[in-house]
Amino acid sequence: MDRVWPAESTSAKILRNVVLVLAGTALIAISSKILVPFWPVHMTMQTAVIMIIAAAYGWRLGTLTVIAYLVEGAMGLPVFTGTPAKGIGIAYMLGSTGGYLLGFVALAFVVGWAAERGFDRRPVMLTGAMLVGEVIMYALGIFWLGYLMGWDKPILEWGLYPFLAAEVVKIALAVAAVSLGWRVFRGIRG
Repeated sequence: MDRVWPAESTSAKILRNVVLVLAGTALIAISSKILVPFWPVHMTMQTAVIMIIAAAYGWRLGTLTVIAYLVEGAMGLPVFTGTPAKGIGIAYMLGSTGGYLLGFVALAFVVGWAAERGFDRRPVMLTGAMLVGEVIMYALGIFWLGYLMGWDKPILEWGLYPFLAAEVVKIALAVAAVSLGWRVFRGIRG
């Protein structure tokens, strides 16, 4: 992030990071409201936005942004998919999407870590990192869904299969957005 938004002093870095985290949590919250209704887990644009944020911010700030988003939701702010205007906080987080919400943290970490190692400038490598992050996120989501609903239920049919094609599209969109971002940035910076 220092290359895109340089900050000389410690206070300037803190201010920059606070602004970026707040902007990131707002984008994640907005993306949570763009949904295709499924039961028991809704399909949203959150994963694409989280992957873009993580690739742009790196693992520390990207992961912190997702954690801040979860804290906002835990406090009752209406940032989650389908939450009412007053939000429902922890109760929502312990519902059917709880494992996926936790998986968002892992997704941000993996993509941000890979981006800091140059994967964000190589679309094939970035795609691989995003796939790894998504596998971890879905594993956590499916585990929690199975625990909550019972393993005798069709957990994979509810929490994985309906989302696979959309996730491929979202990864492609995220990789394209990051690649375009780097091209624009190089053009501005010369």
